[in-house]
Amino acid sequence: MPADPPSSPALRASDADRDRVIELLRAAVGDGRLYQAEFDERLDAALAARTIDALTPLTADLIAAPGSDGALALPLARTPAEPAAELLTIRERHGSVRREGRWTLPHRLRLNTAWCDVMLDLTKAVHSGPELIIELRVRGGNVELVLAPGMVVDANELSVRHTKLTISRDANDNAPETLRVRLAGRARHARIDTRWLAPRR
Repeated sequence: MPADPPSSPALRASDADRDRVIELLRAAVGDGRLYQAEFDERLDAALAARTIDALTPLTADLIAAPGSDGALALPLARTPAEPAAELLTIRERHGSVRREGRWTLPHRLRLNTAWCDVMLDLTKAVHSGPELIIELRVRGGNVELVLAPGMVVDANELSVRHTKLTISRDANDNAPETLRVRLAGRARHARIDTRWLAPRR
């Protein structure tokens, strides 16, 4: 009797696969689809995952295909990235928010926080256009933007009260403009800092 054919080995997950799952989980917390405790549990599982099969269940109930009951399969890192979102909203109270690594920037990012520490690292982010609009509804806490050479910040539409706003750019940075970051909205009793990573030499 012939032996059963060997099953295909489980496909190994890459760092980019894990990063993509973590970004989806963070977005789900931001728009209220996951509680913080659920996010923490799934984040630990994503960081420990070694295969695509281990990652897929972590987002299966978050990325359902339109018009169907099933969930989309987790895209591999080598597949084309999904289109950038028009609007990404991040909501947090008395916690911390970090966005870093390779993540796709939306056209508009709405930051609705109270007494939080927020760090948005854009240095490795995938641009969705020449401009990113960050709409702030910030009360208390700190907001830090980490930028790459060539990124420009425009805060003319931002209203601040009892807030320290620091925008400092290296005068020796003559890199061509790659992304304009427009800060709009309002900040109260907060601190907003921007810093640029030194260009590689």
